[in-house]
This record gives sequence, structure tokens and C-alpha cells, in this order.
Amino acid sequence: MGHIHRIATTTAPVAACFAYVDDYRNVPDWMFGVTRFEPVGEQSQGLGSVFDVTMQLGPKALHSRVRITEWEQDRLIVLDSIGGISSSSSWQFAPTPSGGCELSVDFDYTLPGGLLGKALAKIVEPIVGTAIAQTESTLRRRVEELSGQRG
Repeated sequence: MGHIHRIATTTAPVAACFAYVDDYRNVPDWMFGVTRFEPVGEQSQGLGSVFDVTMQLGPKALHSRVRITEWEQDRLIVLDSIGGISSSSSWQFAPTPSGGCELSVDFDYTLPGGLLGKALAKIVEPIVGTAIAQTESTLRRRVEELSGQRG
């Protein structure tokens, strides 16, 4: 099992940061490798929402279905996989003393066993650190641009 923990700070307020991350239509714009993030059914926000996800990592397209298992306005979004690659991500939002947002992200994933898992590990593991850093940078830039809080 892999685990990644990152903390990013932005000058944009919590409400702007949360709203941007919470809007599924924005995910392919800021999350590294995600080419598809589409709601399954009519619910597209909040607790219980389900999404089909495609992530392109190197030559391999990975497919997953995720559900929002925890959701608190301007504070928390937790996604757990319910199909495909096993993963869980937690996005916590907190105000900074200067009025910005501290975003804490935890991402856990499990690759399948056997030869497939070993092959995927060779593709995924070297990319993960770079991908998370790029995701963090892109997310911070987009939120600040949209909220007019570029610092």
C-alpha cells in the first residue's frame, strides 16, 4: 500500500478553495493524469456522490469508481474507491491566520498483487511523488487565479 501526505497553503479563502475542489468538472484541470471524472447518476456533489475516473499514468489508463464517503462544507471531502484500483483520498480545508486556506491531502492506494501489480508499480510509483507535487502546484495556482487572490 502506498501513502502520500501533502499540505499546501494558498492565499485564496477556504470557501473558494473548497468550491473549486468540490466541483467535479474542475478535477481534470488540476489533478495530474486524470482525463475523466464523471458523475454516475444525477448526484454530482456531497455525501454519497459516485464518480467514474480515468487516470492516465504513462502508457497505462487506470479506471476506478469512487464514492464521497465524508463531506462537510468548507472543511472535508473523502473519496473511497468502490471499483477498479483501490484508493482513498482525504481533502481537509482549514483557514490560515492571514485568511487563506491550508489544504491537507492524504492519498492511499493499493495495487493488485501478482505480475499485474508488479508491472503497475513500475509505472505508478516513480510518477506518484511528481504527480502529487504538480497537482498541488496546479490546484493552488488555479484557485488563486479564480478567487483573485494571487499572491
